[in-house]
Amino acid sequence: MAKNLKDLYLDFFVSKGHTKIESASVIPENDPTCLFNTAGMQPLIPYLLGEAHPMGKRLTDVQKCFRLTDLDKVGDKTHHTFFEMLGNWSLGDYFKKDSIAWSFEFLTKVLNIPVEKLAVTVFKGNELVEADNESVEHWIEQGIPKERIAYLGEKDNWWGVESGGPCGPDTEIFYFRSDEEVPKVFDPKDDRWVEIWNNVFMQYNKTSDGKFETLKQKNVDTGMGVERTTAILEGKTDNYETSIWKDVIEKIEKLSNKSYQNEEYAKAMRIVADHIRAVVIITADDANIVPSNTDQGYILRRLIRRMIRYAKKLEIDINSDFDLELAKLIFKKYGKYYKEIERNKDRILEVLKQEKEKFAKTLEKGIKEFNKITEILKKQNINTINGKTVFRLYDTFGFPPEMTKEFADEIGMDLDMEGFHKFFNEHQEKSRKGATEKFKGGLADHSLINIKYHTATHLLHQALKDVLGNDVNQKGSNINSERLRFDFSYPAKLTDEQKKKVETIVNEKISEALDVSMEEMSVEEAKQRGAVGLFANKYGEIVKVYSIGNYSKEICGGPHVKNTSELGVFKIIKEEAVGAGVRRIKATLS
Repeated sequence: MAKNLKDLYLDFFVSKGHTKIESASVIPENDPTCLFNTAGMQPLIPYLLGEAHPMGKRLTDVQKCFRLTDLDKVGDKTHHTFFEMLGNWSLGDYFKKDSIAWSFEFLTKVLNIPVEKLAVTVFKGNELVEADNESVEHWIEQGIPKERIAYLGEKDNWWGVESGGPCGPDTEIFYFRSDEEVPKVFDPKDDRWVEIWNNVFMQYNKTSDGKFETLKQKNVDTGMGVERTTAILEGKTDNYETSIWKDVIEKIEKLSNKSYQNEEYAKAMRIVADHIRAVVIITADDANIVPSNTDQGYILRRLIRRMIRYAKKLEIDINSDFDLELAKLIFKKYGKYYKEIERNKDRILEVLKQEKEKFAKTLEKGIKEFNKITEILKKQNINTINGKTVFRLYDTFGFPPEMTKEFADEIGMDLDMEGFHKFFNEHQEKSRKGATEKFKGGLADHSLINIKYHTATHLLHQALKDVLGNDVNQKGSNINSERLRFDFSYPAKLTDEQKKKVETIVNEKISEALDVSMEEMSVEEAKQRGAVGLFANKYGEIVKVYSIGNYSKEICGGPHVKNTSELGVFKIIKEEAVGAGVRRIKATLS
């Protein structure tokens, strides 16, 4: 059903005049607030803010998304690290009436969901913004009775960021997931009603003084999760029992010789299944993400190692090619939608192989550390491993407490689990505070300084090619109000002389006061004109090409300054390795 759902959705909105666009890279472009794209709207931020999209005003896609703030919940029946979000977008074109009509048509006519199983929520209004009665009228026109429409507040039916910018009410669509008789009156607190679709209507701009103005360009941003909707359509309360996961879970059962129906093993199987899919999607990306101790590479490493730990718990031979066998299943399932999987499958398998070999060594070191600790405790006639030690084995050597407990049981020792949870919770709280900032995403920061830094990355990219050779290519970037970070392909550390040359070239181009211009053209024409393209597979047939004088020409979504004289003085503050064949430059403007 997952495959059919995606095809049905995309075909339906193409029939309504939308252009199908490819999923963006897993790494957000021009968004310093998060490591991965966390929602379908994120790659479209510049266009939601008013830039013209080269593919038009009506778009539809299936976007690769990652949410890692609740990683510890993965293992239950509904949470995933990687998930797919179906979306359709109006950039200043149609609004509430058509959006609601098409949502209703797709659900009831294409997916054949009975009208009586649907209910909706809308924004109830407050002292600043009126209730969304317009959406209510459109839902009633479609056949949703008043009793199935609930007015809720900002927490449930308002979209926007605290700092201001585009915002507006949303209307959420719910499905009654139960064989019981459908209640006549919709109660949003009744957990038998499950949200399946969200239509956001960006109709206001929140000003710096907290007022709400009507936007000149009103947008529609919708989202439907593939995993959740598939479970609903297939009558499952466990996402991992749907067609999305069936073959993967069956393979894990075969590898482990255990049954998914045994709850003792189900959690570990879900984690292995979820993580191998996430690992394949991240590693397939043309951003060339590799395991490391920072940023996206750290998340990739953590997912691989967590998968291996739980495979070991299932008594799967972790020295076998179990992970490669599972990865190949993912290749078959997702290759149609994400062409980079086929292009990069050899790299994916190599990353899995190398990281597993490294973790095997870590496991050995952890076992030695465990033996050393317990020998000391025994000599002191202490029979309990304290919580701090249990946490250190977990945090430093990747030993989950369950694994430590297995080792302890074999030698008749106990664990201070209360102490472990104390240290673990403190660590989680610190991580969560950081993650809330790192993974929030949204329209939070497209300030002038960020636009300057983004423009500077174009100059830096070309300067690196001039100094190091044309084989240098951008592998990713991250920008905040204090610095730019630019990852690029190069096999060796830059010399002081090379760094100075790059810095000098960028500053020369800034001092030349070069105009920044934009043209729309086909991808083929852009390539013929020598334009550089980052993550080129993500672009549609028509792209924006930004030229900085006659010096730099690059396919990009924007935004940029009008003239390089606005940038100031460019200075490289650090150059380092971030993975095999990938270097990183951090630089400032002043």
